Amino acid sequence: MNWQEAVEKTVTGLGYDLVDCERSPAGLLRVYIDKLPEQALAGELISVEDCERVTRQLQYLLEVEACAYERLEVSSPGLDRPLKKAADYARFVGEEIELTLRMPFQGRKKYRGVLNAQVALDAEAVESSAEVEAAVPALAPQDAWRVVFNDGKADQALDFSLEEVREARLVPAISFKGRGVKPAPSKKPARSKPARKDDKVDGGPDQ
Repeated sequence: MNWQEAVEKTVTGLGYDLVDCERSPAGLLRVYIDKLPEQALAGELISVEDCERVTRQLQYLLEVEACAYERLEVSSPGLDRPLKKAADYARFVGEEIELTLRMPFQGRKKYRGVLNAQVALDAEAVESSAEVEAAVPALAPQDAWRVVFNDGKADQALDFSLEEVREARLVPAISFKGRGVKPAPSKKPARSKPARKDDKVDGGPDQ
């Protein structure tokens, strides 16, 4: 088992959503976790205790699996949470996002607007159901995304696939549907009792 598999197995096994994980050349392993969608809808937020719980379990599993690292940080994703996988996009449909494409479209790479599930086909424009059935499979679910933005004159829509995205993030706001974000009282990180003296955990959505 490599370190990515170990992290995903641990985080999801403990009942959290793995938002992202990254490893620096210097050996720093950063892990971002969030509540599951149904918990977020109920107003639950990632706490320092959640991060400590994941940290302890990761330290154990990474050691058992002999996954080398120098320092471990576990925290919430922050208000500008990155969107990495199809499930993230589905969870935050209706929210404002900042999108950066890998390649420019009509001279630009960056867009800011409301995320929508892309309409694969306008059924009213199709004369027969047979044509609908033939056309809809051409668009896979993971490719069915759209961002609606204003170009300064009118609302425009950009359809895109995840393969075309370099980076996508939520636009910070006081409250997100599906997350129940509330301002954290403090940005100071809390420390667990890690096996490695430099490991730390950060709690709260502002981290």
